[in-house]
Amino acid sequence: MSIFRPYDSDHSAAGCSCGRHSDETEHNAEQERALAARATNVEHLTNDVVEEAVLRAMFPQDHLRRHFLRAVGANTVRAAIASVLPLGALQAMAQEKTGPIEKKDLKIGFIAITCAAPLIMADPLGFYRKQGLNVTLNKTAGWALIRDKMVNKEHDASHFLSPMPLAMSMGLGSNPLPMRVATIQNINGQAITLHVKHKDKRDPKQWKGFKLAIPFEYSMHNYLLRYYLAEHGLDPDRDVQLRVTPPPEMVANLRAGNIDGFLGPDPFNQRAVYDEVGFIHILSKEIWDGHPCCAFGTSEEFIKQNPNTFAALFRSVLTAAAMARDPANRALVAKVISPAAYLNQPETVVQQVLSGKFADGLGNVRNVPTRADFDPVPWDSMGVWILSQMKRWGYIKGDVDYKAITEKVFLLTDAKKYMAELGQTVPVGAYKKYKIMGKEFDPATPDAYVNSFAIKR
Repeated sequence: MSIFRPYDSDHSAAGCSCGRHSDETEHNAEQERALAARATNVEHLTNDVVEEAVLRAMFPQDHLRRHFLRAVGANTVRAAIASVLPLGALQAMAQEKTGPIEKKDLKIGFIAITCAAPLIMADPLGFYRKQGLNVTLNKTAGWALIRDKMVNKEHDASHFLSPMPLAMSMGLGSNPLPMRVATIQNINGQAITLHVKHKDKRDPKQWKGFKLAIPFEYSMHNYLLRYYLAEHGLDPDRDVQLRVTPPPEMVANLRAGNIDGFLGPDPFNQRAVYDEVGFIHILSKEIWDGHPCCAFGTSEEFIKQNPNTFAALFRSVLTAAAMARDPANRALVAKVISPAAYLNQPETVVQQVLSGKFADGLGNVRNVPTRADFDPVPWDSMGVWILSQMKRWGYIKGDVDYKAITEKVFLLTDAKKYMAELGQTVPVGAYKKYKIMGKEFDPATPDAYVNSFAIKR
């Protein structure tokens, strides 16, 4: 297998499987570089998504698809599909724009956390430009400022905590402003981190009197931490202090002893371990595996005035989310979002979060590949659960029309439409049941769920 370099003294006669490299390691490395380069091209990525969707439709069972590909080869399969399906036309449709962009120059706010990875990476990887948009990403200090800049129209669209658009639409914490959630940015990706001095206090019943930070009142962090504490018999309003703290300030406050811990976003849980001031008590996926965290959205007014711009934004972020979901791309994502302009964190910290192989600060190296994920689907059932917790803890009073509010704010139908256009797998249904710390949540009976808890307001 040395026919490509017969006189190369460094080239092994054994070579690699294709005969072009000195060994299999060099062969694999070149393939990985080629895949990473392809993933940075939005046109190639969209074409790949379309071909993947066609293959999945033809071979719903993964092992049959892989067996068929091994048996006849990728080129033969591609030629066979092209002979019966207009593959080129489907790929062109996936990239087709719906009409003239009404507003090309956009300002989008974000908080420097890994949850924002799809929204961030769409910029340096050119996904916005490919859709005809000139986006300026504005790194913003905290969630109240994110809300205020949307209210004041300083940002055209924004990274949000997924409960925020619901709260803003209902006028909780601000004047009512009808908001819309285009996509969930990420699922999982948070943790409860405690100060290293509390390594011997792993039972939450020992946390009475603790000062614990959360990033915002209208956040999954607040509702998940309250849920976790109450399931262990602690009243989150009476037995501990919950302090709203901007994520970038959480580690500094932990180091200074101002707080005992936090339920916060990454990379700050991992950064606390990296700085040897904290340890990861549990990941948020251990409370609810698959829970939503951050979202991407804008105001109803912006969508009405700029429907084609909004559609282009939707496609940009969905394309970025599809790329971020693939574990093969996580190292590239960590490299892209770590620099000072975005997260401003050591790449090794972000890499540990996104790969799921991480030191927990307790002397263990854990391997949890689903520690963070980027499923963009804004399930209506997620919105109903969020509203149920707002009701449980007294943020909203009286009767709540859970479904009507959620279906107005969470644009699930639009997400399905644009996912189909991009050749992505389109989810079925709108309301899923969830298991949260072993307790089932049925979105059809949210009031019964709220009333089932012993600790509530």
